[in-house]
Amino acid sequence: MTTIIGIKTTEGVVLASDKRASKGFFIGSKIVQKISKLDDTLAIAIAGQLSDAEHLIKVAGAERKLIELRRGFPLSVKESSRLIANLAYSGLKNYQPYYVELLVAGVDARGSHVNVADMSGAITNEDYAASGSGAPIAYGVLESLYHFDITNDEAKEIAKKAVAAAMERDPGSGNGIDVLVISKLVKTDQVVI
Repeated sequence: MTTIIGIKTTEGVVLASDKRASKGFFIGSKIVQKISKLDDTLAIAIAGQLSDAEHLIKVAGAERKLIELRRGFPLSVKESSRLIANLAYSGLKNYQPYYVELLVAGVDARGSHVNVADMSGAITNEDYAASGSGAPIAYGVLESLYHFDITNDEAKEIAKKAVAAAMERDPGSGNGIDVLVISKLVKTDQVVI
């Protein structure tokens, strides 16, 4: 009962979500943050059971930091997505599934990435993605407006339109729009004297 959007751009990635948390036919909250920024290069948008998603994000964040400390350099977006998908699959395998679908989006040395990870442990890499109960409506907007050389500013506007369209017809989505932009890292030659 939500709408989340991820868009890969030439300048980075854009994530967007609505703010409504539903408890059946009751609106449990109107101010939920469905986008979690793990660091300056990676963020996760959540659809599904909030407690499961929060647990997965906390564990994944801690595991990412441990791996980074052990090997001396950060995980790529693909490695982070695989870590999160493996955690989700471990729940399914142990008959305690995490009822979530996550958009793992970020930038690394290989560029911009939007990955969809679900409770089965599957990962798909997409130029743009939507999830949640409002996704069918949001995809109509994304399909009609997305283009390959999109900028962050254009993607922000498209993401807002997609979530707004979903909020008009999906009772599980509503109460405002959150947007997060992660820009590609700019490498500079810095001399320390």
